[in-house]
Amino acid sequence: MLNISTPTFEYVLPVIRGIQSGREYYVSMCPVRLLPKLFPLDDEEILPEMRGKRTLNRQRVPAIAKYILDNPKSYIFSAITASIDADITFEPIGPDKEGRKIGRLRVPMDGKFIINDGQHRRAALEMALKDNPELGYETIALILFLDIGLARSQQIFSDLNRYSVHPDSSLNILYDYRDKYANLVRAVVKQVEVFRNLTDCDRNILPTRSGKLFTLNSIYNATLALLVNHRDGELESAIEIAVRFWNTVSSYIPDWERVLRKKVDAGEMRRDYIHSHPTTLAALGATGATLLSLYPENWSENLEGLGQIDWSRSNLDWERGILSKSGISGSRTSVCWMTAYLKKRLNLPLTADEEHLENYRI
Repeated sequence: MLNISTPTFEYVLPVIRGIQSGREYYVSMCPVRLLPKLFPLDDEEILPEMRGKRTLNRQRVPAIAKYILDNPKSYIFSAITASIDADITFEPIGPDKEGRKIGRLRVPMDGKFIINDGQHRRAALEMALKDNPELGYETIALILFLDIGLARSQQIFSDLNRYSVHPDSSLNILYDYRDKYANLVRAVVKQVEVFRNLTDCDRNILPTRSGKLFTLNSIYNATLALLVNHRDGELESAIEIAVRFWNTVSSYIPDWERVLRKKVDAGEMRRDYIHSHPTTLAALGATGATLLSLYPENWSENLEGLGQIDWSRSNLDWERGILSKSGISGSRTSVCWMTAYLKKRLNLPLTADEEHLENYRI
C-alpha cells in the first residue's frame, strides 16, 4: 500500500526494484483514490515539444469509466507507466540478494510524477470513483522510471508506443464475452457449416493464400445488419433466425459449398467471385432484414433469386456500384448500392435513396 508520510514531506512507496537497459526502475501498487494526488492533470495548453506525452482526449474517458462501472467485478487494466522527476531514495528491506530487490522508495513531495502511458486509464478511474467510491480501495500497478529530463521522458513515451498494435476486430469479437452481439455471432458461426469451417477469426483481411472465405468481423457486421429489428429480443431467437438465414443463403450460393468440400481453392474463389466479400455479406444482411420485415413467416422463399445472380468479378453490373481501381469498395455507399441491387433482383421494394443509388453509377 502507498503511504503518504506528511511529517517527512515525502511519499513512501513499497516497490520491487528491477534493471532494464542498465537503468533502475520500480514496480509498485497505487490505491485508486490516490491517483489524482500523484498524477494531477496537466495544463493542455503546453506546446507539444514541451510535453512528455500526448494530450488527454477527454472524449475517450467516459467510455472507459463506463466500462469500469459496468464491470466492477471483472474490469482489468494494465499498469500505468510513469517517470519520476525527483531525487529519490531506495531503501532495501535486507542485505541479501532478494532483500536488495524489495523495499521502500522515498520520493519528495515536491517531485513530479509524469505518466508516459496510461493517462486515459487514470482519468477514467477518477471519473468512475465519483460514482463508485468503493473503487478507491482497489489498486492499479505502477511502473516507475527515473526521469532525467524532458528528452528522456519523451523518448520513453515514443518507445512505449513504437510497436503497439491494436488487435483486429475479428480477434476482439472472438475474445469478447461481454458484448452480447459478439456472443450471438460466435454462436451463429458455430451453427452454419460454411462459416464454421471457412471463417478466419484472427484477421480482418485475408492473406492471398488463405484457405478461408470469410472473416469473423465481416460476418459480425452482416449479421447485425440482418438482425437490425431483432437485436433486443431473446438471444436464442435471434441466433435461430440468423442461422436459418445464412444456411438458406449458402444453399443458393453453391460456390461456398465447393470450397468447403475442397473442390476449388478458396483463394481462387475470392479472386474470381465477389459473394464472400465483406461488402456483399453486409448487403446480404441488409437485404435479409427487409425480407424478415416484409415476410416474417415465409421470407426464405424469396431468396431463390440469389441463385440466378452472376457473382463473378467479370460481371459488368459491379462496375456501376462496387468496383474501383483498387478492387471492391467497402464504403457505406457501395454497401447501399449492393443492397439495392440485391433487393431489385429479389423483387423487393427499394427506398428512395436505394432507387437513386441503383440507377446511377457510384
